[in-house]
Amino acid sequence: MRDNSYIDLLKPKREGVYSRSESYNTMSGIVQTLKDIPSSTGISLLADLLFASNTTNPGVMISNYIKTAWRSLLRSKGFALTNILGLTIGMTCALFYLLWARDEVNYDKFQVNYDQTYVVIANRDFNNRVFTDYNMVLPLAAALEKASPQVKNAVVTTQDYDITMRSNDILFQKNGMTVSEHFFDMFSWKFIQGSAATAIRDPSSIVLTESTAKAIFGKKDPINQTIRIVEENRALKVTGIVADPPGNSSLRFDFVRPFNYSEEDTRRMMDNWSSSSWRVYVQTIPGADIRQVDKTINAVKKQHDPNDKISTYFTFPMSRWRLYGEFKDGKNVGGMIEYVRLFAVIAVIILLIACVNFMNLSTARSEQRSKEVGIRKALGSGRIQLIFQFFSESTILVCFAFLLSIMLVLFLLPSFNTLVNKELTFDIGQPYLWLGALVIILFTGIIAGSYPALYLSAFNPVKVMKGVLSGRSTVLPRHVLVVGQFVISILLISATIIVYQQIQYVKNRDMGYKPDNLLMIPGTDDTEKNFNIIKDELIRSRLVQAVTRSSSPITQVWWKSGAPDWNGKPADMSLIISGIRTDVDFTKTMGIKLLEGHDFVGLPADSSSVLLNRAAVEAMGLKNPIGMEMRFGDEKYNVIGITENIIMESPYQPVDPMLTFYNPRATGIISLRLGEGILPQKALPFIESVFKKYNPAYPFSYQFADDEFGRKFLGEELISKITNIFAGLAIFICCIGLAGLASFTVEKRFREIGIRKVLGATVNQVLLMISAQFLRLVAISFILAVPLTWWLMQNWLEKYSYRVDISAWTFFAVGVLVLLLALLVVCLNALRAATTNPIKSLRTE
Repeated sequence: MRDNSYIDLLKPKREGVYSRSESYNTMSGIVQTLKDIPSSTGISLLADLLFASNTTNPGVMISNYIKTAWRSLLRSKGFALTNILGLTIGMTCALFYLLWARDEVNYDKFQVNYDQTYVVIANRDFNNRVFTDYNMVLPLAAALEKASPQVKNAVVTTQDYDITMRSNDILFQKNGMTVSEHFFDMFSWKFIQGSAATAIRDPSSIVLTESTAKAIFGKKDPINQTIRIVEENRALKVTGIVADPPGNSSLRFDFVRPFNYSEEDTRRMMDNWSSSSWRVYVQTIPGADIRQVDKTINAVKKQHDPNDKISTYFTFPMSRWRLYGEFKDGKNVGGMIEYVRLFAVIAVIILLIACVNFMNLSTARSEQRSKEVGIRKALGSGRIQLIFQFFSESTILVCFAFLLSIMLVLFLLPSFNTLVNKELTFDIGQPYLWLGALVIILFTGIIAGSYPALYLSAFNPVKVMKGVLSGRSTVLPRHVLVVGQFVISILLISATIIVYQQIQYVKNRDMGYKPDNLLMIPGTDDTEKNFNIIKDELIRSRLVQAVTRSSSPITQVWWKSGAPDWNGKPADMSLIISGIRTDVDFTKTMGIKLLEGHDFVGLPADSSSVLLNRAAVEAMGLKNPIGMEMRFGDEKYNVIGITENIIMESPYQPVDPMLTFYNPRATGIISLRLGEGILPQKALPFIESVFKKYNPAYPFSYQFADDEFGRKFLGEELISKITNIFAGLAIFICCIGLAGLASFTVEKRFREIGIRKVLGATVNQVLLMISAQFLRLVAISFILAVPLTWWLMQNWLEKYSYRVDISAWTFFAVGVLVLLLALLVVCLNALRAATTNPIKSLRTE
């Protein structure tokens, strides 16, 4: 190129025309800039600049952008690796969230009749509160098919239950349900063998899932094989095999069997319009008026049961079963959708924190890149070209980070599935994956590259070459972004601690009984027949302290009803109560405190006796309840005792009024309390031997009450675990960014530090000088984060009747933790400069 060719290059099209003195200064700046750069790098940079600035072909230009961006990143490996690490973590979180959210949003969508399928629900108004009930009467489904032309199919099912299957003298305990004839017309299950049209026509048939069939029959063809149901001493013929219900199915089962309407109990219940124990589903015709269907359901129910004055029936669409399945006081208040939204916000925040790192580190390098930008502009590059150039760099980093994040997801997916209790898969061949990948890459690339591209491309080349590129305006945006990062980190860490405190607070709530060393064993006909013998042998072993039986486990309520009548009951009072039937030693076995009166003693008079809990006494407004008569229709009961409230349902809500009835034939659950100091592993072999001796037809199974109680915290514990992980990642990414900023700051002030050391500054003084500006930013973040966190978490706690108070010490501890982390990160990066011999840093001066 001729010498005077530089004159043409110094006439940018978009930046105005420079004067001769400005051109001279700019040219001098170019020369000086290239002198300051190592020769190999300088030649590479000059080649990039000239090649990128003198090309008009769009394809070549894009290629040049990528090549130049790649070379620029290679010249700044520390910058590139720091950003790739942060972006990889952020994008990995985003991918995990997409996998989880996709599974949640697609719940039940494999069903062909997804948009026309509804479950029938009732709001039962008991004045003190509205109870939303899924339990329906058995004949409702058949009546709806006849009453409404808009109902194509109506199905009634039992709730899922366990049965023991015997095949070739091997016992299998499986879970499933009994269904009416149109079950396979309404719900879409893939038949591997058999036909959906004929599989449950015969009352003695049974349909198994693929995994259940393999477990029972192995490689043998299961069709037309016979399975004996131990509880019923009845043989059923396998008429169909369906694929296992997917993990995102609301209905899950190991088997499906049809109702036997010829049985006496079923015939009797088909004429009963008051006892509600079944689920009813309706499939409407396309375009049906669902409000009219609801009116028909209410009319049919009230026609057959005019005494049902507290219930309002309505249909609830399948599209809302999973995400909006929570009701409070009769109103739909959400459900899993809250977690979907919460985790979406957190995942985006983590990704944004990583993007902020890129912005901060890019702008921190602005003085290093400023002369490059000046040269590019001097050589004819317009601002749009520079913006594209810087976006190319961010996109290359994002693409690298995305590839690494895919590998991380594949590696960590089994652990993530364990955490969220799902069976998620990462299918690279799915179009949705690449669509999501494209969205993540574009989002991250644009967000991460936007500010650096706009900021760096706006440099005035004349001012750059004169060295006029400093001031508050260049530092303030970086400080704002750092403060934003730490505000989010402090918020997440504080929220994690508060969620943990709330869970522990409720776990430590007085449950009204002693769950430790309390076993619950399913009852059978054999245990009913041999109960007294079993109890006697267990007590005599001294391994077991007390034994009783009840109609439901102590961790669940299986029966709810309206309150009984009593003399002096207000006419307008309507209460919902819980109920349980028990044998003697109920309070002794459960460890329930008796406030007044006495427990059942086993006398015939106990069959007309009842225990009230403290909540029932308070809700009924009773003054001296002992000896009072309670009436359920024609049945009369005398109150013989008052118990403390026991938490059988949600530990986050007040305890319902509860009545405990005496019934020595309540065979649902047998409960055992181990002796004081007896280890379960010592007692369980003996307990199993006793049950196998007197209950040989059934496998021995048990549950610990404290484990079952712990299941009530799964939702909150999931929030706690995920926010804990995200909080850790957020502070880690922030520390990465802080380390990068500290490193650039130290590099920029390296010679200043040398001068200060020559003038007598100590290592501690140097570290304090470097750390002060960053610690001020953390302090500002803390001041902003505390009120925001308090407001958000207070709103979250409002939904719990029993909740922890947010302590100021929580924020103080988080503030100290974050401050120490920031101090450690900054000091580690500043330590090298603070301990370097000042002669080395000043040698070039």
